[in-house]
Amino acid sequence: MKHLHLLLALAGLFQAATAMAASADAIYLGGDILTMKGKSPRYVQALAVRDGKIAFVGSKAGAMKLRGESTKVVDLGGATLLPGFIDGHGHMIQFGKNLVDANLFGTPDIPDLLARMKDQMAKVPEGAWIVGFGYQAKRMKEGRTPTVEELDTVSADRPVMIVDGSGHLGAGNSALFKLTGISAGTADPAGGNFSRKPGSQELLGAMEETALNVVRAQRPAFSGQLADQVATGGAAAWASFGQTTAQECGVGLGADDISLVRNAIDKKLLPIDLYVCAKDSVTDSVINAAYSVRADYQPEGTLSKLLAARPDIDKRYINRARLGGIKFWLDGSLDTAWFAKPYAFNPPGKTGEYSGYEQISDATLNAAFDKFWTTGIQLNMHMNGDAAAEQALRAIERAVKKHGMRDHRPVFIHASYLRPDQIDRMKKYGAVPSFLTASLPTAGDIVVKLWGAERAAHSMAAETMIKKGIPFSFSHDSPVSPSPAVLPIVDAAVNRRTSSGVVVGPDERVSPYDGLRAVTAMAAYQIKEEKTKGTLEAGKLADMVILEKNPLKVDPLTIKDIKVLETLKEGQTVYQLKR
Repeated sequence: MKHLHLLLALAGLFQAATAMAASADAIYLGGDILTMKGKSPRYVQALAVRDGKIAFVGSKAGAMKLRGESTKVVDLGGATLLPGFIDGHGHMIQFGKNLVDANLFGTPDIPDLLARMKDQMAKVPEGAWIVGFGYQAKRMKEGRTPTVEELDTVSADRPVMIVDGSGHLGAGNSALFKLTGISAGTADPAGGNFSRKPGSQELLGAMEETALNVVRAQRPAFSGQLADQVATGGAAAWASFGQTTAQECGVGLGADDISLVRNAIDKKLLPIDLYVCAKDSVTDSVINAAYSVRADYQPEGTLSKLLAARPDIDKRYINRARLGGIKFWLDGSLDTAWFAKPYAFNPPGKTGEYSGYEQISDATLNAAFDKFWTTGIQLNMHMNGDAAAEQALRAIERAVKKHGMRDHRPVFIHASYLRPDQIDRMKKYGAVPSFLTASLPTAGDIVVKLWGAERAAHSMAAETMIKKGIPFSFSHDSPVSPSPAVLPIVDAAVNRRTSSGVVVGPDERVSPYDGLRAVTAMAAYQIKEEKTKGTLEAGKLADMVILEKNPLKVDPLTIKDIKVLETLKEGQTVYQLKR
């Protein structure tokens, strides 16, 4: 009898322990819970979280069965719960760097820009470059970039560099060019140029595309506390806008980018996941660094323990970072995009039948497809014009013919203008476009002027993609756009309204639900993480965002104004709005 009582007591303890283990850490109810599963909106009454994963999605009664003594029951109070937003294309590390540079967004004229740069000089250590980011020459009073002599007034002996809001253009002072070995005798690199003074080869100051990259790559490395702030500051900004997965699609634009990502991994600085793409010219260095990370975490089972600690099945991440792809620039920005037909109106300084220009050769791109088409490393290709898209499609078609079809999901970054035949070929080969809808309000009017009304109307053809059954994402491309906010890029795609109030391409507007799918379910598909992210389903990560209002139930013109109340990464709060 004594043994029976002991057995019963042990059984009771076992049942209690099992119930405790099975109980949820948190249950969410009392608001709209939008799962984002499927092509039309689906709501549930409640959601339960356990050990960083979603344990239950469904009725309130079903969720409350998982309530234990320590379960936190969260009343949403009418707020809306969604899957965490996924960055379709951005530059979190570059944004983090810019947090310590001069803010040149909205500068109205050259005197104001120079004043901001002089203020920045007092904030950075002696010997460091004086850098500013965000100006737009076409929006400044003078309609041009400052000259080398004007930037010399900021400092005659310290390097001064400014980069415009697109990240494709910039300028430097005499000290910068001297330090980086650029002179009148320096030839322009393929795919870019150093502006020259009229009638001579002397440097005017401005740099375009690959020429800017040559100089920018020589910037001294961030280190110590500044290096930490790059990762923590960037991640905090992304999380504040509901993003639980960020991108740095261009590691290698700065010489210290690899070390900055490695620093974030080693110090466990990332509160959210970071998908990394290597700049094409530093591909081998980034891949070697990724192998080094895995090797360094291998001793004594550290790596296996680290990977086992992730609640999802995606073992590619180490301390929330993974190498996901390689980034190629096939053309430039709005006024350097590569088209099959000439611009409707030439940008300043361009003459004749100007159609933009390519940035890399077919041979270079083909070699990359030969190397990566059959691997897990995705090819991400920046393109704005249809000629650039054609170059990408030729490379894909060649790769398929040579290596066979694969579930590669090559990413067409921006894919601003695509011809109908190109869209059909994209579907055939599984390409995924990531549209820079952030540019619609700010640059839509300029696009209409430069590219012509017809091309502008069919740019970022999101609704066409829906009809064709092609998944796509939206991006902010921050810091190319000043803010990594997500709801404004959904708003932009839904309304396609420029700053002047013109609706560009009304037939390509999407519904608010499809707009949200582009930053959740379809964005997860783009980066090959749809098994663990993008929708609220049992077994997936508890990556979630809580919004003050439901984007499907407000005036579409106000989607951009909805506040993010809280962001949760694997059930843990990584951002909460202060009230």
